[in-house]
Amino acid sequence: MGDYKNTLLLVIFCIFSSAALIQLFYYLFFYLSVYFKRFSEIKKTSEPVSIIICARNEAENLNNFLPSVLEQDYPDFEVIVVNDCSEDDSYEVLAKYLKQYPHLRISTVNKDPKFAHNKKFAQFIGIKAAKNEILLFTDADCRPDSDKWLESMVSHFDENNKFVLGYGGYMDKNNLLNKYIRCDCMTIAMEYLGMAIRGIPYMGVGRNLAYRRSVFFSNKGFGSHNHIVSGDDDLLVNTIANWKNTSVEFRPGTHTRSIPSTGINEWITQKKRHLTTAPYYKFRDKFLLITEPLMRILFYLAFIVLLSFMFLWPWALAIFGLRLIVQIVVLTLVQKKLNEPGLLAYLLFFDIFSPIINGVIYLSNFRSISRKNKWK
Repeated sequence: MGDYKNTLLLVIFCIFSSAALIQLFYYLFFYLSVYFKRFSEIKKTSEPVSIIICARNEAENLNNFLPSVLEQDYPDFEVIVVNDCSEDDSYEVLAKYLKQYPHLRISTVNKDPKFAHNKKFAQFIGIKAAKNEILLFTDADCRPDSDKWLESMVSHFDENNKFVLGYGGYMDKNNLLNKYIRCDCMTIAMEYLGMAIRGIPYMGVGRNLAYRRSVFFSNKGFGSHNHIVSGDDDLLVNTIANWKNTSVEFRPGTHTRSIPSTGINEWITQKKRHLTTAPYYKFRDKFLLITEPLMRILFYLAFIVLLSFMFLWPWALAIFGLRLIVQIVVLTLVQKKLNEPGLLAYLLFFDIFSPIINGVIYLSNFRSISRKNKWK
């Protein structure tokens, strides 16, 4: 019986060591590349750009944040706001700004009880209305970190580039839910930016994403993913983007900041909507994305078992400590790069819980009643 127990514990130790090694690979190969990414000087360009914002009942946010988009320091751009079936004061807010900013354009989608639609339809209306080849997307509840956001994002476009992936963070609020939302956002950014830097772009965020109009139409719009509520950003990137046609931009001043969810139910609903796109990713991307959190769960479970039986505990502690040191160093550097101060302790605390939380929310999607046509 003793030999069987020792053999089993040895297997668990091997699982623990392998899980740690795989996580170190993710941290040192993918995540750390975000910190070491160096950008060349911003290339001056005057190519016209269309910024597209879809808004439904966003009067307050449009009033607060739209000027920061309209006042970008760039010679030639238009801002298209798709006012999608709004029932608040959005019309009045937009009318006010139309008088002040001649480059603001409004596309209105009127409510039709016979035709329910998701965000992709509103976005399609905006893309159809756009006059320019380069499209830059953000949300009504977002503000750019500086008036150089537009110039920096579009400076990457050349004859090869079709996508530019930016960073969209959340505003800092003094509560635990906000800390988790910001940690979750930064963790996802480490993945999609790091993988794109390493030549494996798999997603972007609609809060800060640019691509060519011709790419959209050559893909027949949102293609085979048109029926999915989410995916106007990540699934389009996942389908078309590759190491040759994709760049990243996340230097200071190019981030966008969004208003975070204020209640747990609101955040869970938003998270569930985002996770509906995961099954449609390429197999390679799904494998890479599920491996790290799975290894994290195995790592912590195996560590607890090894310490409980004091099996090879000096080695277990040494491996745990090495992973923790690498984790602290990488997270500290990336946190600085993405201008997300004050998150390190929370990132370490949530490290063990986030794959479980995301897994539960993802599985709950299979039990939920379809919300096919609702985006807000």
